[in-house]
Amino acid sequence: MSSLCLLALNHSAQADEAPLTLPTGTISAPALDTQDISLQTPTSAGSRLGLSALETPASTESLSGERIRQRGDRSVQDAVSRSTGISRTGTPGDGGTSLSARGFTGQGSVMQLYDGNRLYSGMGTVTFPVDTWSVERLDVLRGPASVLYGEGATGAVVNVIPKKPFTGEIENHLRLGYGSYDSQQQALDSGGSLNDTLSYRLSLNRLRSNGWIDRGDSTSDFISAALRWQATDDLAFTLAHDYGDQQPMNYFGTPLVNGRFHEGLRDKNYNIGNDKQHYNDQWTRLTSEWQLSDSVSASNELYYLKAQRRWQNAENYNWDTAGQQLLRSGNFAIKHQQEQVGDRQTFTFKHSLFGLDSQTLTGVDYNRIRFQLNSNSPFNDALPDGQPLDLQHPDKGRFDSASAYRAQFQSTTKQMSVFAENRTQLSERWSLVTGIRRDYVQVDRDDLVDGSQSDKTLTGNNWKAGLVFALTPDTSFYGQYATSTDGVGGLISLSPSQQQYDLARARQSEIGLKQVFWDQRGEWTLAAYHIVKKKLLTDDPGNPTLKQQVGQQSSRGLEASLELQLPHAWQLQANAAIVKAQYDDFEEQVDNQFVSRSGNRPVDVPRRTANLWLNKAVTDKLRAGAGVRYVDARYADLANRNELPSYTVVDAVLSWKALRNTTFGLQLNNLFDRQYAQSQYNEGQQWILGEPRSFFVTADYTF
Repeated sequence: MSSLCLLALNHSAQADEAPLTLPTGTISAPALDTQDISLQTPTSAGSRLGLSALETPASTESLSGERIRQRGDRSVQDAVSRSTGISRTGTPGDGGTSLSARGFTGQGSVMQLYDGNRLYSGMGTVTFPVDTWSVERLDVLRGPASVLYGEGATGAVVNVIPKKPFTGEIENHLRLGYGSYDSQQQALDSGGSLNDTLSYRLSLNRLRSNGWIDRGDSTSDFISAALRWQATDDLAFTLAHDYGDQQPMNYFGTPLVNGRFHEGLRDKNYNIGNDKQHYNDQWTRLTSEWQLSDSVSASNELYYLKAQRRWQNAENYNWDTAGQQLLRSGNFAIKHQQEQVGDRQTFTFKHSLFGLDSQTLTGVDYNRIRFQLNSNSPFNDALPDGQPLDLQHPDKGRFDSASAYRAQFQSTTKQMSVFAENRTQLSERWSLVTGIRRDYVQVDRDDLVDGSQSDKTLTGNNWKAGLVFALTPDTSFYGQYATSTDGVGGLISLSPSQQQYDLARARQSEIGLKQVFWDQRGEWTLAAYHIVKKKLLTDDPGNPTLKQQVGQQSSRGLEASLELQLPHAWQLQANAAIVKAQYDDFEEQVDNQFVSRSGNRPVDVPRRTANLWLNKAVTDKLRAGAGVRYVDARYADLANRNELPSYTVVDAVLSWKALRNTTFGLQLNNLFDRQYAQSQYNEGQQWILGEPRSFFVTADYTF
């Protein structure tokens, strides 16, 4: 903190001294994506200063797009859940993208970015990006990230970096794929220089599948295009547009029968016949990079985001123990329309601070978001007790609601923040990294049913301070303290009652060790942390119709990762995490009685997670790999009575370079056909199962 506060006072005193210089040379486009990411690679998630993981006093991790695709991970969530301490908790209601990290779950606590930009989630739903074909890299920062990205990032932040234009000869990559359930893929990746100043990147991907449940068809189409203009050696512009249209497998889970899971129901679909689940997303960005001088650079990003989402389903399947039958209810029709315009301007300075080498970034971020919700609220079914269904042969039926589908509300949210980050080299081995941020949010909501209006102004102040001790150039110890803020719901969709509350606040203490060893052939990390989050909403025993913002939740844990380049062309990647998470102060109203949930574990949080992946170059042309993913048991309710069992899943891949520019691949998912609950719905009464054993064959051709 002190280095940021004293920067302005010291700047004029240092004006006559020789300035620190940035590396000279043309602002150039990044090269093709590569697997070669290490602790010495700059990470976008942990800092805006371009620091490497060794220089960052926080837990960061990067996955290359090439490695993700070689492992057969078809979604960002599949890929990132192989990283340390992160597990999947997604359901159709949140776009299937929800994650859990460090004891905190959901879009309100684990933020997901696309190329550094945040789409504010409406009703907790994020539906982008569509797949991993266009991904150049995934950067992960575990722990509070509000100083960098604003509210909603207490558990972690995941930044999806798309493929970028690059200079050089034009290269093309074509992929055709086919697999289980009539799954198909047609994809193209093309990029290179058009002339001395223009370069481009174009990625296209088309996916189709019949799905592994009855009536489980899914489709997705994705286009990512970018054009880069190197106007001068010191100035470059990039115009990018991404388009995704997807209709996922419309599956709300397999119901429990008398509280138990029955394996014979795995492929049954209990949804209605005229179901809908459709997501359409568009992102347009204009980025400017300008090297103003040897010591000053600037960056600006102007962006426009548009998202449309539509659901029409019967979502709840409850087993009636008295009548010994399955009842289908929850006929929900919902539509989201969202538009976001934003701009982020940053300046980076290399300077001297009290004679010490220092680097400072300052910036301003502005967003204007329009959101409208249409639905059939209050969601009364035509059959109040639910529609009886045959477990083995469920009737498709039709959408049947007693509530009219209509416009419910629209909101306009204006967000502005100012932020700064600094790194000062205190000595040859010690460095200090600090950051501050202030957010201002104005939410205006118009009720389109009764014509009422409401508004709320929210502010958030966050800071971080971390020390890094470089024991050697390849070994660093660090300690950090950071704060964050989370909303009590998605900011752009806060109800009038939710608008009465402040942002929840969290703080984290963390220490860790990172090391590159064995002549750069190995690296490992270890981190320990403690997070406390206050101002949770909890039921008010004095007034059953109200809530109090007095709750508290905490977590503490250990995380470790290891990567080795072993003899005889073996490669090993492994990680493990253990977390103890609990509600410290929380009340829930059950049958008009107030019950304390203090000491209980939060929903969807596993105590332990672990991942292992082993690769082997059998010959110069033949490569094989296999991975194991472990997720511990999780609770599906606040009372900690409904439990989802732990699971271990094994995947395998094989690739053969048949010709110089032709490679064939085989992906085997869930090799031992494990039936497991990846997440849950309806307070654990429905298990959203992981995909059964499946194969996918690919043919890749480069030219």
